[in-house]
Amino acid sequence: MGFATLTGLLNRFHDARVLVLGDVMLDRFVYGSVERVSPEAPIPVVSVERVLDMPGGAANVARNVAAMGARAILVGVVGDDAASEDLRSQLAASPTIEAQLVTDTSRPTTVKTRYVAEGQQIMRADWESHAPLGAATAGRILDQFSASLDDANVVVLSDYAKGVLCESTTRAVIDMARRAGKIVIVDPKSRNFGRYRGATLLTPNRLELQQACGLDCVSAEEVAAAAQSVLEQDICDYLVVTRGKDGISVIGKSAPAVHLQTAARQVFDVSGAGDTVVATIALGLAAGAQIVEASALANIAAGIVVGKRGTATATTGEIMAALAPIDGLTDPRKIFAPDSALQLVRAWRELGLKVAFTNGCFDLLHPGHISLLDQARRSADRLIVGLNADLSIRRLKGPNRPVQSEVARATVVAAVKSVDAVVIFEEDTPLHLIDMLEPDVLVKGADYTLDTVVGADLVLKRGGKVLFAELLQGHSTTETVQRAAASSGT
Repeated sequence: MGFATLTGLLNRFHDARVLVLGDVMLDRFVYGSVERVSPEAPIPVVSVERVLDMPGGAANVARNVAAMGARAILVGVVGDDAASEDLRSQLAASPTIEAQLVTDTSRPTTVKTRYVAEGQQIMRADWESHAPLGAATAGRILDQFSASLDDANVVVLSDYAKGVLCESTTRAVIDMARRAGKIVIVDPKSRNFGRYRGATLLTPNRLELQQACGLDCVSAEEVAAAAQSVLEQDICDYLVVTRGKDGISVIGKSAPAVHLQTAARQVFDVSGAGDTVVATIALGLAAGAQIVEASALANIAAGIVVGKRGTATATTGEIMAALAPIDGLTDPRKIFAPDSALQLVRAWRELGLKVAFTNGCFDLLHPGHISLLDQARRSADRLIVGLNADLSIRRLKGPNRPVQSEVARATVVAAVKSVDAVVIFEEDTPLHLIDMLEPDVLVKGADYTLDTVVGADLVLKRGGKVLFAELLQGHSTTETVQRAAASSGT
């Protein structure tokens, strides 16, 4: 599994469509501090500082699919309550998630509220129903799933045991998907894996596998043996077992087990890591990967999200950067995660070098871009390019952009001789990246003014300068895209 193979797969994520069916929920994080114990009971008193809501469960699988540049169709059930409105609003913020949520007035929207103080989760409170769906709601779910199936490359069933994937519904959707020739991935919660019979692969964690088969799953060999006991029942073709700090194991019917070591560098929060794994595997298989290749990418993605706080996502740019060596002085690929870029900048400064920064989408690299990059590089000893992630561009320019994935764009920009490093950022602007890297020179095109350059005030306050590069007339990505669309008749 070489760098070129894996980055080629990441580049094809951009074209994938994943149909996600399962238990959607709202993950709520209440952050605060604890300075005293309650006089009413021996429990900590949390002084709440902020509350953060984000999609969870099956909705987080869809969110991860979108964050990696692909499109997700999400089918699930919510209640008629404030939490459902919050969840719908959050999903609507992603232009590549098509949320097909069915409202059931008889049940609440699932909400998991985690209380976090000084970086430690001290309590979780859940609002939920485990009851199977009523016949009418289940029928609407099946209708929506059937109507969405043709548009998908891969199907993911995200079972959190909240009632959506009851045995009859699970059986029906797997049968529909397999008749349609779709890959079916199940993130299981039931101890009866037989209900998922016909799936392509299951992605249990170590404990879920142990509970399902009754065998110890401590060592890699024990996990492989337990997985084989499931495969011998002809339930699925593969199991991908997540083993926490010990990594991921891939076990198939007719191939030796493969055990991948964990890619996590630092663990802050494991919330939603399983969702990231199943989303990445789905996209990998949609892109034509072998199961071990897709699992290797999923292992890296999981290592990224557990290093973030909250129910996090990984991007293809972050995965690509994690594939490369951290030592930027010797890395020819020149693509970095933000934290690695910071290390790189510090190393340059120790050598007395000045750093320039510019940013953009660079969707279709043209002579105007090359001119800007050359001018930016001549203004300092090194040049870092901030590149908008796919999801960021879609929020700014609409669901049909970018034309090329963030992996393709980063690869092309990194190949430009005047560029020393490329950093992909998820936000709509590079303000956070500029604040972190503290460039000596900030470069934008001459069509900007000082008031419209994001981060100009930060650079000037630190004694840096803002440079306006001369424009090469007659070159525009938007105009190029429009000309291409006109010539193709679309």
